[in-house]
Amino acid sequence: MKYFDTHIHFFPDKLAGKALPKLREISKCETYSDGTRSGTVQNLEDWGCAGGMALHIATTAHQQTSVNNFAQESQHGNIYCFGSVYPFAENALEEMRRVKGMGLYGIKLHPDYQEFFIGDEAALPIYEEAEKLGLPIAFHTGRDPLSPNLVHCPPDVLGKIADLFPRLTIIAAHMGGMDMPQEAAKHLAGKKNVYFDTAFASHFLNAQELSELIHLHGVDKVLFATDCPWSTVPAEKALLEAADLTPAQRERIACRNAEELFGITV
Repeated sequence: MKYFDTHIHFFPDKLAGKALPKLREISKCETYSDGTRSGTVQNLEDWGCAGGMALHIATTAHQQTSVNNFAQESQHGNIYCFGSVYPFAENALEEMRRVKGMGLYGIKLHPDYQEFFIGDEAALPIYEEAEKLGLPIAFHTGRDPLSPNLVHCPPDVLGKIADLFPRLTIIAAHMGGMDMPQEAAKHLAGKKNVYFDTAFASHFLNAQELSELIHLHGVDKVLFATDCPWSTVPAEKALLEAADLTPAQRERIACRNAEELFGITV
């Protein structure tokens, strides 16, 4: 069975050595790659993974161009990429159109690091433009070590956004809400335009909890993911294999759903 990792992170070589230690200090979490593209590709190969989707994040307005250029440069071989925009940048919508033209696969938003709440009125044009362009948006959902007591993307608000923009494809990372599985089940499970990914799930869910969320939401709307460098394919694969799933259901999550969503072959 092939596995495709729909949620990985890496940085330009000249920045990885600085970025990773800083993020490790913030998150108080071990890392499992050197933070470079080449190191991540080697990890995926060593872990028997067929490829990955890199989710890049523009944490300031002036980063947008360089972040998306790096995403385009990184997109070859078995690595595919999402771009990003800073929601309050004056040219955010224009940059989204550039992301579409560059052949990137979606937009990544991390409300904690980008310092906004997903329900902010100023962010709504981003969702509207993504819906028009057919660009999925991947959200970090639930808690984050950067601001663990201030949830910038709570499942209930994301559920309202999913209803407000029914043609927008939403990827709710971390099974709909890191450390918030009950809220994810209540407010997001079953929504047709929402996918969950399994990124980092082995750190906050057990096999029974994962199984319940998968079946509640629907096997066809769950994507295998690790959040590398913060977790590994073996760790998240072991959790998925322990879940109450048939081989065919597990294969859908491992790679088939990603192939259909992104129009790729792994």
